[in-house]
Amino acid sequence: MKQHKIGHDKRGELVYGVHPIIEILKAKRRQIITLYITKPEPSAWNRIKGYLPSRSPQLQYVTREVLDRLTNTTEHMGIAALVGAFPYRMKSFTPDKQPFLLLIDSVLDVRNLGAMLRSAHIIGIDGIIIARGRSAPLNAAALKASAGLAEHLEIYQTSSLRAALKDLIGSGYKPYMAVLEGGIDASTVTYDVAKVLVIGNEEKGISRELQGHGIKITIPQEDLSASLNASVATGILLTIMKYGLSRSE
Repeated sequence: MKQHKIGHDKRGELVYGVHPIIEILKAKRRQIITLYITKPEPSAWNRIKGYLPSRSPQLQYVTREVLDRLTNTTEHMGIAALVGAFPYRMKSFTPDKQPFLLLIDSVLDVRNLGAMLRSAHIIGIDGIIIARGRSAPLNAAALKASAGLAEHLEIYQTSSLRAALKDLIGSGYKPYMAVLEGGIDASTVTYDVAKVLVIGNEEKGISRELQGHGIKITIPQEDLSASLNASVATGILLTIMKYGLSRSE
């Protein structure tokens, strides 16, 4: 059988896992070209079949060892799919239609990226901005970490986060910069309707080129000797900003 590598097939990319494939089918934004399934069929195959279109994609049965090599992981749950490229948004956002955005600055761990996108979808964020080539790729591992929910998000990919942020400010968005220290208690801030949460790199935080372009906010901590995982902090801040939660509530 022809061997594909994730992200390197000219027809699309390979994704794996039950939830990502189900969400791709539910979102109906990109085509599934070929499904690769172990024999015997994985237990969740019946769930997937219920979402298949009338004109089903090509189906290939393979051994678990072949699927391990195909996906370069053992976490495929017995199924993978060759799918069309992710449908990135072609233009930026506007405050009247997408008032609440998340800008992800140089996050390098694909699982962190996926977890952030999962939180963004669940909480109801209107759009995501990521950098092209300067952050973790939205690949099969990131999609699986998002439980496939990234498929439902509007994601704008830019070559310059600085330029993108300046354009957003010019359009009427207010940026809020997530920092570990030196920021305002996030639960005490009155947020603008049109707002952007900026989350920085796991170790270095927000890059220098973006600093100074927004209000610094922080999550109060009892233990200052440790810090929250970037994706956990993102989920907390998005919730506070979306629902206006305060420490006394």
